[in-house]
Amino acid sequence: MVSLSEVDWPVRTERLVIRPLEDADLDAVWEFRRLPEVNRWLGRAPATREEFGQTYSTPERRAISFVIALADAGDGAPAIIGDLMIKVGDAWAQAEVAEQAQGAEAELGWVLTPAYAGRGHASEAVRAVIDLCFETLGLRRVHAGCFAANEPSWRLMERLGMRREEFSRKTALHRSGEWMDGMSYGVLAEEWSG
Repeated sequence: MVSLSEVDWPVRTERLVIRPLEDADLDAVWEFRRLPEVNRWLGRAPATREEFGQTYSTPERRAISFVIALADAGDGAPAIIGDLMIKVGDAWAQAEVAEQAQGAEAELGWVLTPAYAGRGHASEAVRAVIDLCFETLGLRRVHAGCFAANEPSWRLMERLGMRREEFSRKTALHRSGEWMDGMSYGVLAEEWSG
């Protein structure tokens, strides 16, 4: 199996470039991640640019963080319009076969700046990443989760053909103090049509 560090980056789609996050990207990513309409859905929302930089500068976080940029922003420098998490991990397995489940699946997450919402960019980026997971990395399963109230996120997963595997009642504590419903989606390599 190929690891994320061995991928021939960047991954290109018709309109986008997906590549590992770099230090020079942090200001651009912070600009949209700090917006209330964006960070209300994030699992982690540092309050300051300094905290954000510390979070995204760790080797563990850097290894799973990627940016979504426009392939042609018109001025030669691709504009960063979002970011992605690709976290390859082990599937659950009984002890006798645990080794065969190592690195078999990936959890995905994504964020798109509101200025580019509704134009199909998120679908294009996530589709490309799922293709990467199955075709390049050789994974068997991809999954993602969201708060049930985050309708754009779960609609994206459904639009891409991911299957709703769980709807859980008030299982996720939001930073607002409210217990919220959650949803989990997944797709297997043999189900994926790209």
